[in-house]
Amino acid sequence: GITLNLKTGKGREILEQIIAKSDLVTENFAAGVLERLGFGYERLKQIRPGVIYVSNCGFGFTGPYREFKTWGPIVQAVSGLTFMSGLPEKEPAGWGFSYMDHTGGQYMAMAILMALFHRKRTGEGQWVDMACCDAALTLNGPALLDYSVNGRTSREAGLPAGNRSVWPAMAPHGIYRTLGEDQWVAIACRDDADWERLAVVIGEEWAAQGKWRSLGQRVAGQDELDAMMDHWCSRFDKFALERRLQEAGLAAAAVRDARERIDEDSANDGFDLWPEVEHSAMGRVRVDGLPVRFSRTPQEIRRGGPCLGEHTEQVLGELLGIGAEEVATLRAEGVV
Repeated sequence: GITLNLKTGKGREILEQIIAKSDLVTENFAAGVLERLGFGYERLKQIRPGVIYVSNCGFGFTGPYREFKTWGPIVQAVSGLTFMSGLPEKEPAGWGFSYMDHTGGQYMAMAILMALFHRKRTGEGQWVDMACCDAALTLNGPALLDYSVNGRTSREAGLPAGNRSVWPAMAPHGIYRTLGEDQWVAIACRDDADWERLAVVIGEEWAAQGKWRSLGQRVAGQDELDAMMDHWCSRFDKFALERRLQEAGLAAAAVRDARERIDEDSANDGFDLWPEVEHSAMGRVRVDGLPVRFSRTPQEIRRGGPCLGEHTEQVLGELLGIGAEEVATLRAEGVV
């Protein structure tokens, strides 16, 4: 990470030198910020013919929302994600985390690879304009499809509450309380064969009643069924219940908190999902790993993310040949 004050002539001059040696330029400013500083796409092409310029801002460079301020809740609201969240009869709650930043970053990485591939074939650079809001639309999934095909909205009266499933219909299908404080298990019973196996595991008279044998009956009686399931599950440890149900061929899993998922889940072992790296300011820290495993090209994360300005001297020295004394002068002048 480097720092440059682009409101100074020297800062802009240094950025031009960096761009001239770069394969691509990516930026995450609000729409038009770099252009107003003199570094729009047309200017970048003059500095570096064939440059790939990727802009990733909240609402993109075109359309009626390009001037919107783009804090997470605003993008989330426009994308439709906020409307889908929250409890029935309550105001939409939002997702509690800026998933658009992650999704936008993923699409940005794909866009970079596609633009590089195009340039490798044709020699042509290009400007890639993308919006976090549009990337977030992909997280709506079935809700948008259900509206575009069937005309139904996601908070329409009569739609199921909580974790129940309508498309496809399943019952029981939900999160049920287990033994202990704030402990839960997820269970999804997809058809009558699943229910027969579940009834055997439950082993109680109520589960063997004929009124639960067909999917239609279970869907119609979900309030009562969920109450019975909640009462039954509440007597068992969630992980013990997970094992019993999985061994019976059923879809079930304990609801894990952060400690259980990061420190105690054996599924982490093969993927190194939480590697330790050395961070320049925090020392040894655990970070998100990559959820992929390559048979021929193993990957690893070797260091933590850079601090602001951590590599200014290194980049200016190795890339541009600027000496330590000049860097010190630039720092004193507020350029870096």
